[in-house]
Amino acid sequence: MSQLFEKLPDSQGKNKAGLRATQRRKRGLRTAVVTFVAVVLLVMSAVVALPHVQSLLSLDRPSVQDYEGEGSGEVIVTIPEGSTGRDIAAILVEADVVASERAFVDAFQADRRASSIQAGSYRMKSKMSAVAALVSLLDPGSRAELNVTIPEGFTLQQVTDRLVNVMGYDAAEIEAALADPEGLGLPAEANGNVEGWLSPVTFSFAPDTTAKEALSAMVSKRVSELRSSGIPQEKWARTIIVASIVEREVNWPDYYAQVARVIENRLNDSGQVNGRLQMDSTVLYGVGKSGGVPSREDLAHDNPYNTYLHAGLPPTAISNPSIEVIEASANPPAGDWLYFVTVNLDTGETKFASSLDEHNANVEELRQWVADHPDAAQSESDN
Repeated sequence: MSQLFEKLPDSQGKNKAGLRATQRRKRGLRTAVVTFVAVVLLVMSAVVALPHVQSLLSLDRPSVQDYEGEGSGEVIVTIPEGSTGRDIAAILVEADVVASERAFVDAFQADRRASSIQAGSYRMKSKMSAVAALVSLLDPGSRAELNVTIPEGFTLQQVTDRLVNVMGYDAAEIEAALADPEGLGLPAEANGNVEGWLSPVTFSFAPDTTAKEALSAMVSKRVSELRSSGIPQEKWARTIIVASIVEREVNWPDYYAQVARVIENRLNDSGQVNGRLQMDSTVLYGVGKSGGVPSREDLAHDNPYNTYLHAGLPPTAISNPSIEVIEASANPPAGDWLYFVTVNLDTGETKFASSLDEHNANVEELRQWVADHPDAAQSESDN
């Protein structure tokens, strides 16, 4: 019997295997359904909970305060050199230009141009949005500085007039500042006289800059130039006096150093000129003039700046020379010239001579040029 049953087909085994496979498929389907339902429930829970989570997070990061619009009125804001975005933000908040530092910092970090904001004073408005404030600082038209250009060779009186006209100072305010040379930062070498110690460049001043601050900036620039030039400090004052004369006598850079040599030669001469410079520029300064040709009365006026009457250098500078003229005057070339004269007022051609006869011949050349160009000569005389 056992052998017979062993030879029969195992139909019951096949049925059992099929049943197990069916059961596995059912369990897989149930697992998939359960997983799907779980995911759906999880997503629904997240959607419901998200607003609550955001609300909790907002407790740690409150909304950034910011004004709206372009603002109103006018506020002058000064941004110091080297200010960071946060520094600027603090300045703007203090001036009530923006509502919060955070708002401006966010705007600053979002704009690649922000790093190009320049130091200086700006005309802005009160209660501007952070973005509007940033745009204003990037606009060159918002700059509030007043530019004051001091031409090379201007005298102290001319500088004073320029400051009155451009900055709106009262002359008395400038006089008060000049009366305190130490307060202006004037070095001891200047002996309390500002003439020659004001750098003739263009300065940018905030509208509220005082006369003392403006003059101090000019003196500081001059001292900085002298330090950079390498001229020994004990020679500053004398070099400036010589350069101030050169600046007023010749307008062409090619001749700065040669004219300085003429001055040095004349100071040391004991034969032809006996130490007298005989410069028209010093005579004019001594009578309160800044240009033109000296009159007979001017030449006869006895004052320390009349170098036709008095040997040696004048007691102070007679103008505010450029640093280029100062450097040229500190190192004049070798030469035996005692005289010079510009023979062509258009080109500035200047001739130098070591004797009076040679010089007189050059003067005749100038007279001929003047005769041939009367209009140009009159214009030069008026200056």
